[in-house]
Amino acid sequence: MLVVAGCSSDSGDSGGSGKAQEQDKTSASASATPSPSQSTKTVEPAKFAKLPEVCKSVSAKTTASLVPKAKTKNGTPAVSSDLTSRGGCSWNGLDDKGVKGSQYRWLDVSFYRYESDASLGSGQERAQENLAKELAKVQATPGAKKLQTHTATGIGDEAKTVTYQLRKTDEDFVYTSIVARTGNVLVLLSYNGAGYAGADTPSQKTITDGAAKAVKEAVAAVAAANK
Repeated sequence: MLVVAGCSSDSGDSGGSGKAQEQDKTSASASATPSPSQSTKTVEPAKFAKLPEVCKSVSAKTTASLVPKAKTKNGTPAVSSDLTSRGGCSWNGLDDKGVKGSQYRWLDVSFYRYESDASLGSGQERAQENLAKELAKVQATPGAKKLQTHTATGIGDEAKTVTYQLRKTDEDFVYTSIVARTGNVLVLLSYNGAGYAGADTPSQKTITDGAAKAVKEAVAAVAAANK
């Protein structure tokens, strides 16, 4: 009786252990094989696939009013290895008013476009992250005085305006930088000016109003380029 019971017990344990092993293998296999939702991460498609021609993103009428006597009327393009992802253009000039002194102005606009990537996030999310980084760079401008940051309304999906002053070449320069996002594209615009040879320093309002006008045109140019 004891022998039979022992054999029966051994047989039962063996069968139970085999089933457990099979279940463990099945569970391990199931956990090792990702579900469709785990294996494929979907991200929102990038809104814009193109960038505008940067030097034409701000109208000639606007650049002429903001930078009188620009050295290069049509702007100087920045060097870029990939114009579908980034580009820039600048204008600068000195308007000599004779005995009344001279007015210097400088305008710069840059575009950065971000693709959607499963490992990095959507183009829109990446643009948002980089907006914060670019804003921080402007706010950390060495030697900046009277620096203030404001939320700008009516410019793309979101925008920040930074105003400050710098002392350069023994003159007071007034700056306005605007970092704006439209979809998956960042628009960075900077406008500054100074009075030379006794001319008045431009007001902060004059510089900020000019920057706002130019950046609105640049943001609109992104949508126009993707129609």
